[in-house]
Amino acid sequence: MINKPFIGFLKPKIEYETAGPTTSAPREISSSGHVVLFAERPPANRDSLVLNTGDKVNTGQKLSVFKDSDHYVIATVTGAISDISSYTGDQGKKFTSITIKSEKKEEVDDEFGGKCKEPAIENAKEFLGCIAGMPELDKLMDPEKPIKTIVVNGMDPDIMVSANQYSVRYDCAGVRKGIEILKKMSGVDNIILIIPPTLKRETQLEKIETQIIDTKYPAASPSLIAKDILKQVVPAGKSFEDVGLFFIGAESVAAIAHAYEKGAVPVKKIVTVIQKDLSRTVVSAVIGTPISNILSAVGVTVNEKDRVVIGGLMTGRAVYSLDYPVQPDTDAVLVQDMEDISDISDNACINCGECIRVCPANVPVNLLVRFLEAGEYEEAAYNYDLYSCIECGLCSYVCTAKIPIFQYIKLAKYEHALILAAEAEAEAAEAGEAENV
Repeated sequence: MINKPFIGFLKPKIEYETAGPTTSAPREISSSGHVVLFAERPPANRDSLVLNTGDKVNTGQKLSVFKDSDHYVIATVTGAISDISSYTGDQGKKFTSITIKSEKKEEVDDEFGGKCKEPAIENAKEFLGCIAGMPELDKLMDPEKPIKTIVVNGMDPDIMVSANQYSVRYDCAGVRKGIEILKKMSGVDNIILIIPPTLKRETQLEKIETQIIDTKYPAASPSLIAKDILKQVVPAGKSFEDVGLFFIGAESVAAIAHAYEKGAVPVKKIVTVIQKDLSRTVVSAVIGTPISNILSAVGVTVNEKDRVVIGGLMTGRAVYSLDYPVQPDTDAVLVQDMEDISDISDNACINCGECIRVCPANVPVNLLVRFLEAGEYEEAAYNYDLYSCIECGLCSYVCTAKIPIFQYIKLAKYEHALILAAEAEAEAAEAGEAENV
C-alpha cells in the first residue's frame, strides 16, 4: 500500500485502499447503553441552553440546544438526557456534550416525516445537517454564490478509509436516488459521481454521470478533483462555492435518500476500524456510540501508551479517551501500538527538499514551516502560500527531520483565522465609534 522510495528525488507512491467485489458489507455494531452528541457552542454563555437533564427524547428527534441559535443535534437513540457538560475539542473549539441514556424500546420521532413530505433545501438544512458526513447543505442556498456543479465523492479523504466507497458498493440505489433528490432540491443538473476503478461495475448500469479517479493519494482531495477532473483551479483563499462547486460525500447522499424515503432522519455512520496490524474492519454504528464499544466489538485491545486516532493514517488526530464518541464526520478509528508510533521532533529543517517535491499544491513547505514555527502566521499566509495547502499530510510523512508540519499548518490556519476575526471586530468597533461622534 505505502511504498516509500530509497531515492529521494522520487515521490512516495501511496495508494488508496479501494472497495471491490470481494469486500464484505459493513458489520452492524449493537447500540451501547448511551450515546454522546456534540453541539457546537455559539459565542454565548451556558444560560442559553434550552435542554435539561431528564428530558425524554426519541430516535431521530431534532434537539435545539441553545436559545436564538440554529445549532442543533439529532438524538440517535430513544431515552433520556443524563448529562449536559462542556467539551473542548481540537484547537480550543467549544462544544456542549449531551449524553443520552438509551432505552430498549425504540420510538422514532415523526417531526421530519410530518414536515418534509417533499425534498427541499430548506427542510434538508433544518433536519439533515447532522447525518453521516455532516453535509453543508446551506451552501446550496446562497444566491450570491450559485452552484453550477455538484460533485458526489465516492472516494474517501484518507487512505484505508472506506465510508463513501462502501456506500457506492452496497447502496448504489440510495446514492442514485440521493442524486435525483439533490437535483430536485438544488436545481443543479450537473452532478458528477467520483469513483475508483474498482467500483465502475456498480454504477455502469445506472443513470449517473461518473468520473474514474486515480487511486494515488491524495487524488480524492476536492482541490485535486477540481483541478485534475473538472479542470477548474480554486484560487488560494477562495472556497469551492466561490467558483460554483459543491462537494458532498456519497454516504451523505445515500443518507439523504433514505431520510425522505423513510420519513425519518438516519442515525448511523459507516466507520473503518484500522487495527494495529493495519487490517481493517468496516462497521456501521449509531452516531454517538463510544469508540470503546466499537473496538470491543471487533476484538481490538488498547494498551497503555497505545495511540487511538480518529481519521486515517495521513490526516487523523489523536484522542485521549476511549469514551470519545463516533460523530457524523468520524470516518475511521485507528489504533497504533506504542512500538509503532512515529517519532516527532523539534529539530530544525535540514532543507532536504523532500516536502517540496511531494507537495501536490507546489507550496514552498521548507520556507513556510520556518514561519509557522516562529508563529509568524500572517507572513505565512500572505507570502508563503499557507492557504494553498490542501492538508494531505504528505509533507509530514516524508519529513527527514520528523517535524509535524501538517499539525503546524492546521494550527496556523486556525490562529490566523482568529487574527482576522479580531481585526474585523476592531474595525467594526472603530466604525461604530465614528458613527457616534
